[in-house]
Amino acid sequence: MTARQLGQAVRAERRKQGITQRELAMTCGTGLRFIVDLERGKATCQTGKALHVLQTLGLAVAVTGRDGDAGRGGA
Repeated sequence: MTARQLGQAVRAERRKQGITQRELAMTCGTGLRFIVDLERGKATCQTGKALHVLQTLGLAVAVTGRDGDAGRGGA
């Protein structure tokens, strides 16, 4: 997934739930500018804040290896 695809997913879910960008920003405790940048696919958005927005919308992120297996803890 690219930053742009992540932003598109956030925008689609936010709209599906009938939430404005301003409402989402207030709920997440971020600025409106952050939500706008995230939805536009800005690659330098803070990961922690982005994950909080996803959680607020009820979205999840899955990490998988190139072979499709879930990432495993340990070295």
